Amino acid sequence: MTQAIDLDLLREVEQFVYREARFADDHRYDDWEALWAPEAIYWVPAGADDIDPTTQMSIIFDNRSRIATRIKQLHTGKRHAQNPVSRIRHLITNVELLDGDEDQVEVGANVLVYESRERGVTIWAARTEWTLRRTDEGFRIARKKVMLVNNDRPLNTLAFLI
Repeated sequence: MTQAIDLDLLREVEQFVYREARFADDHRYDDWEALWAPEAIYWVPAGADDIDPTTQMSIIFDNRSRIATRIKQLHTGKRHAQNPVSRIRHLITNVELLDGDEDQVEVGANVLVYESRERGVTIWAARTEWTLRRTDEGFRIARKKVMLVNNDRPLNTLAFLI
């Protein structure tokens, strides 16, 4: 027997996830950064065993302070890995409400990121999970985990927001 889905909540979550992707695609770094909660964690595991980022290697394992530092670096225009900036588009599908209540919701989705740079085109595929916390300003990202399909292989520079 399947559980009833709160379609209003699903639509609200989808709009938030799509907005986050649009801010990243459009290089609206301040707007993107504003979507994160003060205690946020942004994690991209480096392998298939993606259980605990404190005991295993990660591609990215940032707290809120490190997220702010990355944004400041992008604003300088001296981030050589993004000079010129990547032309990117996030494609998000299969958005699911995984768990939660009125204050916090766990969300999962499949994500493709199409990146165009002078070295060519790269397509990044991932399963992404968000923990979204409701605030007076709307949802904020408390945790984002991006499980790249090819995270067990050598990767091109990930200087953009995935």
